[in-house]
Amino acid sequence: MSEATTVRWLPGAASHVLGRKLDSIPFSGYHVLIIAVLGLVGFIEGYDLVMTGSLLVLAKAPLHLTEADNRWLLFGPPATLTLSGFAFSAVGDRLSRKAIMLIGVTATTFFTLLIPLVQNAEQLVILRLLTGLGAGGVVSAPFPIASELMPAQHRRTYSAVYEMSLASSFTVVPFIAGLLAGNINAFRFLALPGGLAVTVIPVIVYFALPGSPRWHLRGGRPQVAVDIVNRIIARCGNRVPPLTLAELGDTTPAAREQLPPYWALFARGQIRWTAVGVFSGVFAGTAFFLISTLLPKAMVDQGMGVSLGFGLTSLVYVASIFGKGFTGFLMEIIGRRWTIFYALAGSLPGLFLMLIAHRAGGYATVVIVAGGLITGFTVLSAFTATRMYLSEQFPTALRGRGQIFGESFGRLFANGLVPALIVPHTGSPTIFFGSILAVVAIGAFVPVLFGRETIGQLETVTESAAAVA
Repeated sequence: MSEATTVRWLPGAASHVLGRKLDSIPFSGYHVLIIAVLGLVGFIEGYDLVMTGSLLVLAKAPLHLTEADNRWLLFGPPATLTLSGFAFSAVGDRLSRKAIMLIGVTATTFFTLLIPLVQNAEQLVILRLLTGLGAGGVVSAPFPIASELMPAQHRRTYSAVYEMSLASSFTVVPFIAGLLAGNINAFRFLALPGGLAVTVIPVIVYFALPGSPRWHLRGGRPQVAVDIVNRIIARCGNRVPPLTLAELGDTTPAAREQLPPYWALFARGQIRWTAVGVFSGVFAGTAFFLISTLLPKAMVDQGMGVSLGFGLTSLVYVASIFGKGFTGFLMEIIGRRWTIFYALAGSLPGLFLMLIAHRAGGYATVVIVAGGLITGFTVLSAFTATRMYLSEQFPTALRGRGQIFGESFGRLFANGLVPALIVPHTGSPTIFFGSILAVVAIGAFVPVLFGRETIGQLETVTESAAAVA
């Protein structure tokens, strides 16, 4: 293979020693603080990004939104989010994890803060497109941060809390929108909480979150990595001895090592794990987007009414809050791969009920609600496992780029190609629910048949792949 596609990263004793030290720190209030800060970022980002559906309704009369405006508001932000995700992934390991998050959260909250000032549809569309551009990195950055800061056995706790925070924001936004409905400035008031977060959230992130010691070690700054680890140990009560530079051994080779090129994500020895991590999220993400975005339309097109469509969507989100907590619990019991299998395969009975509900006569509503609750508890809760599993497929030198690339690539299918193919067929229960059923049935077996179990062992699983040649 040519020199350009030959990639080497040295696992070395240093990364293993540092990783074992981080994993040995007992869970403490400081870990709770890290989880809380990242969960707060997730809630704010979810609030900012999920507003589109409510803005379509609340801003329609005041800003005289046309069908063209609606299309731009519906499909524009996901498109710019995907594009900026690829841009952020290009620098995802050159900039620190914390810097990526600060840039993204500041940009999204700032542009949301400007929404109360808009005077026409064009200004609203532009702000929502800019919000998508800013969010490309921040929606993915929390998982590399958490995987490199949290002890291996407690990453499930973080994953569950973060995803539950997202689900809570998805539930809160339509609730607030309903309370504000009827007020001509309702869309302005809806955007205000998310926008005002720009004065608080970046400050909290900057001062509360430490840098990644694994990232600094990989960048040839072993003393900085040791100092960060020891600050974490001190904040956790000094219950383990501090780390010394001598314990890391010879760090000179790591200092001289160059960052692998972007193409290393697809080089021999890594491409399989990149593909497994990405496609584990693609199938779950596709099912999520089809249900969360198109379910109300499908209910109307299938003759079940507007109120049932929105009500069922809300119930599905509520069920996912509890489902994400349960998925996080399973991750350390049966492993990442089998948890993903459970989340996707476990939704098949629910999707089948939704598929046949129109044949249930007077019990149609009961059948489809039961199916929706099962589906929300399972496949809509899969991201607790899939996003952490994706993060654990990459060595430190590729994790920032790999995580953001994987989620951005997944959006091309989940938010773009598949919905475009399914939208014309939402009136057919067989095609709409049958397509989702087929997607999750296939996706359930991807990590089980082709993946490897990680369970948080970053050094053992990823760094020990000493060379890709």
